[in-house]
Amino acid sequence: IAILAAIAISQYQDYLIRSQVSEASSLADGVKTAVAEYYNNNGAFSGTQRSYGLATATSITGKYVAKVDVATAPGKIVVTFKSAKPTNAKIFGQTLTFSPIPNAGSMEWVCNPSAGLNIKYVPSACR
Repeated sequence: IAILAAIAISQYQDYLIRSQVSEASSLADGVKTAVAEYYNNNGAFSGTQRSYGLATATSITGKYVAKVDVATAPGKIVVTFKSAKPTNAKIFGQTLTFSPIPNAGSMEWVCNPSAGLNIKYVPSACR
């Protein structure tokens, strides 16, 4: 029973971390729409959050996400996790980056976790 409990606790911890990381993807979805609309209307990406019609990076937050930033690299959405509880210490300060690839009127998004973010915690679309 102790062995089964140890395995179950480990799996549950991984599940909790994955659910925290999924918040990044959810918050980025609205930003993706704004970036894609801007690109379709202007034919290029902008270097400011405001030009996309978005709030400041630190205003787009969640329970586990510190900020959602598109100003650091035009078109790229960088989601940074908080470095404090309730965020799990295994993802403190890590990032998830969504890079746009324009495709004749549509936008494809490539997801890249930061080097310190274990691949088993990222959404399946990022693996």
